Amino acid sequence: MTQNQLDTTIFGEPPPEAQRRRHRHQRRRTGKGRRLLTLLLAVVLVGGATAVAFTLLKPMVSSMLGGSSEAEDFPGPGEGDVQVTVKAGDSGESIATTLKAAGVVKTRTAYLEASAADPEASAAIQAGVYTLKKGMKASDAFAMLANPANRTVTRATIPEGLWVNEIFARLSKATGVPVADYQAAAKNPQALGLPESAKGRLDGYLFPSSYEFDDKVPAATQLKQMVALTLAELKKAGVEPDEYNRILTIASIIEGEVNGDADRAKVARVIENRLNDPNGPTVGMLQMDSTVHYIEQERGRAGTSNEARNSDSPYNTYKVKGLPPGPINSPGAASIEAAANPADGPWFYFVAVNPTTGETKFATTQAEHDANVREFNEWCSANKDKC
Repeated sequence: MTQNQLDTTIFGEPPPEAQRRRHRHQRRRTGKGRRLLTLLLAVVLVGGATAVAFTLLKPMVSSMLGGSSEAEDFPGPGEGDVQVTVKAGDSGESIATTLKAAGVVKTRTAYLEASAADPEASAAIQAGVYTLKKGMKASDAFAMLANPANRTVTRATIPEGLWVNEIFARLSKATGVPVADYQAAAKNPQALGLPESAKGRLDGYLFPSSYEFDDKVPAATQLKQMVALTLAELKKAGVEPDEYNRILTIASIIEGEVNGDADRAKVARVIENRLNDPNGPTVGMLQMDSTVHYIEQERGRAGTSNEARNSDSPYNTYKVKGLPPGPINSPGAASIEAAANPADGPWFYFVAVNPTTGETKFATTQAEHDANVREFNEWCSANKDKC
């Protein structure tokens, strides 16, 4: 029997006011119980969420504190070969994404930690293709990328003095991009950054150098980069834009005529002396064999034939006074510098008396030049296959 039942039995029903007080007391006790139950449930839920959050955020917290969870990294050393391409301008974040996608590292975080530990080496990572392994320890993968010896690149080497068709052929052979793609790109000279003075022609504007192009780099992008380097070299030599075509034309003749750097500035002076004196010994004609070779598009022989020198081409400097319409090849930095800054001297003539060694002799008078030409002819008699 409860206390309430006992009270009722002994004293009878309590008065109405007492009943109301008892009911209010019971409701308060019930409300407190419900609130306590709700609080207990909330604690359980929050505790569970905290456990889940800790599990998810533990790697991040570990990274922020400078540590690295073993679960974030492969133990290494890895197996199998996988090629990873680092593109020019790739950030550490981009490289981490590439490595994770290739299965080289387990997480981006692991690689980024290794990279952050050596920022100088990280900044020096070069574009190229690297052969790594799947399942590598992130620090080992980073060390491989930071060592330039592990980099494989597609290198296209363009020597000085080549004609445009020769450059296209070399680029195509090195990169796998069809020659037709270069020819098509050349038809949009404005997109390649050519100045107006070039009159839409690439001759002379494809800078000779070594380039790291592959078949994923469009032909137009390759040619644009080469043109940009030529313009940079002209600016470096102090050439004004309105002189670009003139200086490149002279530089290309120097490139076609000279082997040794020591003679380039002197040949530039010979060209200027002939141009500046239309009544001089050559009556304003340059009389350069290199321009005739350009007309014929033939290499391998010194000198020119009488038939070739009678060509009506505007590039035939044996018949046309002044400079040809434009460059005849792509000159290098040394020839551009020489054309922009000729040596001082009275020379009107020069001849390579030994084309094999490049030995060149300069003269002021026709008589001196004739003696040098005889020396060249003697060399030709001894080397008939080269003349």
